[in-house]
Amino acid sequence: MEAFLISTGLVALAEMGDKTQLLSLLLAARYRRPIPILLGIFAATLANHAGAGALGAWITSAVGAEVMRGVLGLSFLAMAVWMLIPDRLDETQGVQSARFGVFGTTALAFFLAEMGDKTQVATVALAAQYAAFTAVVLGTTLGMMIANAPAVLLGERLTRRLPIGQIHRLAAALFLLLGLLALFDVGQVF
Repeated sequence: MEAFLISTGLVALAEMGDKTQLLSLLLAARYRRPIPILLGIFAATLANHAGAGALGAWITSAVGAEVMRGVLGLSFLAMAVWMLIPDRLDETQGVQSARFGVFGTTALAFFLAEMGDKTQVATVALAAQYAAFTAVVLGTTLGMMIANAPAVLLGERLTRRLPIGQIHRLAAALFLLLGLLALFDVGQVF
């Protein structure tokens, strides 16, 4: 349960103001069909994070505990810094065609937007930290839905009212804490 809750919270915070949240707004404004958009986000995130979680689990089994602790610590510290860098939606990742329908367009756009994104990297690190692949993947997927569903359902008004900078600083502080705890071998985080 710990892995699920930490994964959910970290990703929900990390996604605030992220390019995928901007993509959610773009899709909502363009198609005005929230259900297929939300289902597309869910499907893409689950597939993307399952792959990232599998990579994290494999890394854990492939290297020793000392090496893994160092890699995790440095990964979380890098995530803390990355959280402080504003994210923008690349024009090339925008929705270019509706030939796949609303669901297909959303799923494809989200899957591609998440490749190499901070939440994918966080999923790898969290899956490596915890021996709980399913809990981490479900947690990170729920975190993505918590962050992106309001963007789809409430639109641009929501992002104008959220203190995105403060949310990013809070997420950075949490990643910093996780990194330091891992580096100094403080045991199971939280």
